[in-house]
Amino acid sequence: MTLRLARSHSQHHATFGTLFVDEAMECLTLEDEIRERAGVPVATWKVPGETAIPAGRYSLTLTMSRRFGCVLPLLRNVPGFSGIRIHTGNVIDDTDGCILVGRRICGTKIAESRIAFRTLMTTLERATVSGEPLAIEIRIP
Repeated sequence: MTLRLARSHSQHHATFGTLFVDEAMECLTLEDEIRERAGVPVATWKVPGETAIPAGRYSLTLTMSRRFGCVLPLLRNVPGFSGIRIHTGNVIDDTDGCILVGRRICGTKIAESRIAFRTLMTTLERATVSGEPLAIEIRIP
C-alpha cells in the first residue's frame, strides 16, 4: 500500500496537503514549513523542529512510540531526520517535523485530527495484517 502526500501550499510557517491511499483521498495534512533546496544537503537548510521532511519515497512501519505511548506510523530513512511519524495534532507546534492528519483546515490549524487518524490507522493496520508493505511518497508543490 502506498500513501501519497501531495503538499499544496504554505502559509505562516505551515504546509498543508492532501493524503491519498492508493490514489483515493484519505485526509488532509499539516506539516512544518518546506525549506528544502534540491541538491543541497539537508543540514544546510533544516531548522530543527520547524522544517518539513524532504520530498521522496519512504517505507512506513507501525511501531510503538515511547513519546505518545501508542502505535504510530514511522517513516524510515528520512535524510537528516529521525523519529518522523504520522500522528494527531492541530497546530504547527504539534509537528516537530512530523505529519499531522485531519479532516478540515481552519486558518493555520487542522481540525478533526483524531477522527482522521483513527480511519487512517484502521486502513494501515489492515494492510499490515495482510502482509502488504507500506510506503509513503511525498511530493513538493
